[in-house]
Amino acid sequence: MGAAYFEDHGQEEYDGHCMVIAPVLVSPKARGQVWLRSSDPTAKPRIITNTLSEPEDVESMVAGMRLAREIAAQAPLREIVVEELKPGQAAAGREELEADLRRRLMLIYHPVGTARMSDTDEQAVVDSQLRVHGLEALRVIDASVMPTIVGGNTNAPTIMIAEKAADLIRGRVADSVGEQAAA
Repeated sequence: MGAAYFEDHGQEEYDGHCMVIAPVLVSPKARGQVWLRSSDPTAKPRIITNTLSEPEDVESMVAGMRLAREIAAQAPLREIVVEELKPGQAAAGREELEADLRRRLMLIYHPVGTARMSDTDEQAVVDSQLRVHGLEALRVIDASVMPTIVGGNTNAPTIMIAEKAADLIRGRVADSVGEQAAA
C-alpha cells in the first residue's frame, strides 16, 4: 500500500489525490529461463519469465485483488476512498479480475535465480563457491544465485551472499563448525 499513484512503473500519471493497494506475489510457483543469444557480450539475453503460467499464482493474485478491495471497504479508508480507478467496479467477477491482472501485471524489482548453483549439474552456472563453471577467476555474487526468492526485499540476502563470497575469496569459510578452510 502506498500513498501515491503507481501504475506502469511510475510512467502513468494521475492528477489528483490517490493511494494504491497492490497485491504482490512474494513466492511465485512459475519458473522462467534466461539464455544467452550469442557469444557477443553486448547482445541482450533472451528472458522468458513464464509469469502467471501457474494457476496457483493466478489464484493468489486474484485473491489479493479481492483482499485489496475488502481493505479499502473498511473504516477509516471507506470514508476517504472516492472511487476505485483500477481495475474499477466493472471488473466484478473472477474472469474480469484475471483479465485485468494479465493486462496490468508489473514485474517488480527483485529478480532472482537466473544463475543455478551446483557442483554436479551440467546446466548450473556456478559451483557452491560461486565460481562460474568453465572460467577462471570469475564469480557470480548477486541475487541471481538465490534458488528461490526470499519472503521480503532481496537487499539484505544479497549483502549476505556478498559477505559469504568475500569469506570464500579470502579462504575464511569454515569446513565444519570451528574449523577454517584453507585458501
